[in-house]
Amino acid sequence: MIMENGFTFWNFLVDAFIVFLFIMWIWLLIRVFGDLFRRKDVGGFGKVVWIIVLFVLPYLGVFFYLLTQGSAMHARDLEAAREAREHLRDVVGFSVADEIAKLEALKAENKITDAEYSKLRAKLV
Repeated sequence: MIMENGFTFWNFLVDAFIVFLFIMWIWLLIRVFGDLFRRKDVGGFGKVVWIIVLFVLPYLGVFFYLLTQGSAMHARDLEAAREAREHLRDVVGFSVADEIAKLEALKAENKITDAEYSKLRAKLV
């Protein structure tokens, strides 16, 4: 199944896989830089050292950062999501008391069961 120019289906699959891996690495690099610049526990000198490592040893630097800081990255992502949710609630005017009142109204109208009410109320409180 070899064509005259030596291009085969398997060559295409290998090339596509290599391109996929490269794009995935670029995505990881962007995530690492985003996390690095968002960090408040590392000073400027530490950030510069990480940036130098990421430029000098790009693949190993990304993997080493993920190995050493992966769980902390997750915690920072959760904290950022919580802050964004709280900010949105402040802007929109979300109130836990208002939501509980709405749940009680839904329960009084038999639109939700007691179990659903308890579950939703627990999420709010």
